[in-house]
Amino acid sequence: MSTILTALFGFCPLPWWGYLTVLMVCTQLTILSVTIYLHRCQAHRALSLHPIVSHFFRFWLWLTTGMVTKAWASIHRKHHAKVETDEDPHSPVAKGIKKVFFEGAELYKAEAKNQETLLRYGEGTPDDWVERQVYARHSALGVSLMMVINILLFGVVGVAMWAVQMAWIPFFAAGVVNGVGHYWGYRNYESKDASRNIVPWGLFIGGEELHNNHHAYATSAKFSSKWWEIDIGWAVIRLLQFIGLAKAKRVIPAPRMLPSKTHIDTDTLKALVSYRLQVMARYTRDVMVPVLREEKKRASKTSAKLLYRARALLVREDSILKAAQHLRLAHLLENFQSLRVVYQFKLRLQDIWNRTTASQKELLDALQEWCQQADATGIESLHQFSRQLKMYVPAI
Repeated sequence: MSTILTALFGFCPLPWWGYLTVLMVCTQLTILSVTIYLHRCQAHRALSLHPIVSHFFRFWLWLTTGMVTKAWASIHRKHHAKVETDEDPHSPVAKGIKKVFFEGAELYKAEAKNQETLLRYGEGTPDDWVERQVYARHSALGVSLMMVINILLFGVVGVAMWAVQMAWIPFFAAGVVNGVGHYWGYRNYESKDASRNIVPWGLFIGGEELHNNHHAYATSAKFSSKWWEIDIGWAVIRLLQFIGLAKAKRVIPAPRMLPSKTHIDTDTLKALVSYRLQVMARYTRDVMVPVLREEKKRASKTSAKLLYRARALLVREDSILKAAQHLRLAHLLENFQSLRVVYQFKLRLQDIWNRTTASQKELLDALQEWCQQADATGIESLHQFSRQLKMYVPAI
């Protein structure tokens, strides 16, 4: 009888909430292993981990996902390099949200077999004996061992727990982050892709919810950007850092401004290059939105239709707009002069820091000219922004 009970309930029978607790701890540990080790440490080199921590994450991922570090890092690096193009391994823009959301794991497996991707984007990932002979060579062995452990500990319930563990990363990482994270949500930064922050509280999938922040500053170990955003992965990194087991190399730069600074100089240029996405976010908030608000106040019923969802067209990165959106934007700018002015100034400002072949003097002259002409437009919000632009200084 005891043998039958052990087979049914394992060596560690628990109440129902006990099984849920164990399952939640295990799946969250897997998510943290993906976001901290695979994503921030291996794919982007945003932090370094103590060998003990690094190998624990490798071992846990072998047990719970069977994923190989080199394959995951290579595919993710290619995603950033080829984002939203046909070569992007999992772009919902190129492949469709339905395809990425429901078949994200299949897309990952297909790309993992592409040796060209592994050779081109897999540099610097672990290549020791354990990686070659165990984790990479016998990736299926880990998940099989996990099922045996679950059955021994929890009996029949352990099989169901194992099934959830195996589905966790394919659904949330491959489906939700790669799919929904490029389709639905809000944007803090107008990066040259369709990335979105799914929700501002990155508590459930390790901070990966803050996907737009990550694409804007890919090499940052911290994904949260606003004071009200939460990145649980960063909280764990800070804990590891406190006890000497991790070290963050880079984080999203915090803009510095000196109110007493009233002129354009080389420090201004350096700061704008470093803060360019934050500067454009401020331009949206302090210039475009106020001007759009004034146009809406003055608009007739006919004109109001043209202003429907105008904000997204005005602030969206030009390179990711669809043909129909380009037509709507052109029609909008043709009918509203003030919007046309602030939009053109936005493009001209972006063009300044995109001039990779221009000399420092040419860039300084262009920026000074931009400020002078902005002041001459008579648009108060644009004038105030021009004045604030001169206050920027590089981060310490």
